[in-house]
Amino acid sequence: MKRFRKSPVKCKRLTQRIASLADFLAVISDAIRTNERFWFRGHEDVTYSLTPSALRYSALSNRVKALALMADFKRIAELKLRRVPQPEKELEWALIAQHYGLPTRLLDWTESATTALYFACQKEDRDGMVLLLNPMDLNRLSYPLKPRVLDPQQDSVIISSYLRMGAQRVKKGRNPVAIFPVWNSERLIMQRGVFTLHGKVFSLDGGNVSSLIAIPILKEFKSKLRDELQRIGVDEMTLFPELEHSCSHLKHREGLEKS
Repeated sequence: MKRFRKSPVKCKRLTQRIASLADFLAVISDAIRTNERFWFRGHEDVTYSLTPSALRYSALSNRVKALALMADFKRIAELKLRRVPQPEKELEWALIAQHYGLPTRLLDWTESATTALYFACQKEDRDGMVLLLNPMDLNRLSYPLKPRVLDPQQDSVIISSYLRMGAQRVKKGRNPVAIFPVWNSERLIMQRGVFTLHGKVFSLDGGNVSSLIAIPILKEFKSKLRDELQRIGVDEMTLFPELEHSCSHLKHREGLEKS
């Protein structure tokens, strides 16, 4: 589709028109013909990149600033959170920071296709897409002897080495890796959240991951898809446990967002 040429993500792009939830599930079933696990990510805007928030800044100085915010965040969190990780638990700190909107090297994915579709259906005036990724296929690129999703306990040394990388971009180096999170928030559990962790190679846009597939979500069908997702219990209130999101959901349900 011409409208999706604006996407920076280079990968196989499906051409089926997703006009209903049934269409979407049929395409997912047809695209995944293996017993290996797949992860999903929803882009509400087709122009979005597969790059974590801390690494999206074009200027090196801004990336340095973004990554340095973690030190300030830790000091503030000591006062704000009832329970904080130990200082050496770098991944746990990064996950908490990600949860509260601080720029990090983590990129959100989900094990739930319908959760990804929900996020892709935001911004009803923009075309979106759902991306599929085999995380083991990704990890084979950098760790061919470890073709599995990295574990916070078993692979803590590898994960910590990524988290400590600087803000300098390189063209060649270890690719981003797929990791399981530490389950440290209710939202993460409800969204079945998983992550890719990005080092000196900032993005997954380059097209070197063979299993990466994009499913276009046309803006004219987003409202209908959101309604169908709500009927099966996939909505703001179920994906975001915080009370303010429940209130937002109730207003949306009654058509009261704009007043």
